[in-house]
Amino acid sequence: MMAGVPGGLECLARPVSDSKQRYSLPKTLISSRRSACMDRIETIAAGAGGVIVVALLVALLAPGALSGPPAERNPGHVDIADATIQPQAVGGQTVGLQVNTTLRHRGNPTQNVSLRLRAIDAQSGLLETSQTVAVGELTDEREQTVPATLTVERAGGYRIETVVYQDGRRVDTGRQRVDGLEALVPTYARTPIQFIEESTLPPLGVSVRDANGARTTLDITALLTNRGSAQPDDVQVSVIVRQADSNLVADRAAADVGTIDPGQTAETSMAVSVPSEYNYYVDGVLKKDGVIVDTVRTAVNLDPSERIAVNETRQDVSLEVSDFERERRATDAGDGEAAGSTDDGAPGFGVPVAILALVSGGLLVRRRIS
Repeated sequence: MMAGVPGGLECLARPVSDSKQRYSLPKTLISSRRSACMDRIETIAAGAGGVIVVALLVALLAPGALSGPPAERNPGHVDIADATIQPQAVGGQTVGLQVNTTLRHRGNPTQNVSLRLRAIDAQSGLLETSQTVAVGELTDEREQTVPATLTVERAGGYRIETVVYQDGRRVDTGRQRVDGLEALVPTYARTPIQFIEESTLPPLGVSVRDANGARTTLDITALLTNRGSAQPDDVQVSVIVRQADSNLVADRAAADVGTIDPGQTAETSMAVSVPSEYNYYVDGVLKKDGVIVDTVRTAVNLDPSERIAVNETRQDVSLEVSDFERERRATDAGDGEAAGSTDDGAPGFGVPVAILALVSGGLLVRRRIS
């Protein structure tokens, strides 16, 4: 092979000097070869540019075509929209509190959602009971109500705390307070028959039927009203007479309550005999199926030298439930789309990567031409 001559042109080379063995190519052949080389470079550049343009169009029309398999998207956003508390199954010692928690979901489907509810004694701060509810997967832009029941003692008040978890991670927390549970009447003790509550008429009326020396016979009349819409069965009223100083029971009596139409008031009378010249407290007791449902008290003064009166100060206790309060806003981890995903949810790098490929390809072609 001749030095300095391309292998493909060796056969066309001819010596120009016998002494120095120099060779040269015909000018016309060199020009044609150079033109063919330039045409080939231009063809390659045009092809590369066409490929890049096609890639750009594909990136615009189908963003996922330039990327690998789609990555798993981030879960959606879950928080507590509201919560309500309603007493259920009221017993003598305990009451079931049904807590209805409304969860709000936005964004991608969210799996492994759960709720934890705790009832904490409002006075002692001790945990009374707790419950965990598995919600599962939440999808679509909607709200979902999750019920749960906490059984607590029917007395005092409690702080109800609700915590939302997603894959074991706390995402939202709220609390609510309920007080006056002792005001709830047990299911077995509910009756529309009650002692009358009027400022001008006492629920127990006492009169002297007979005063014979050492003993006095008293007629006691109970005023009962029906506040319901039906007449209950097996209702009984009784009176217990206690000596004021010793608190000993002097006498007692009982009577069945007759028919009382809804919205009406009726009298039930009983008679007792007690020692004279003493003062007494008279307790009226209303029972349904053997369960005490209402009580009242009055005083009877038979001692002319001393008088007693009933302490009429009564503290009314009612059930109170506070508004739901969120303690901490949910994190923003589930609000955005996954990294490397396009706005429409399709996987891929999208337009920025296509533009970068176009610029890189242009620089590469320019370098090769140079």
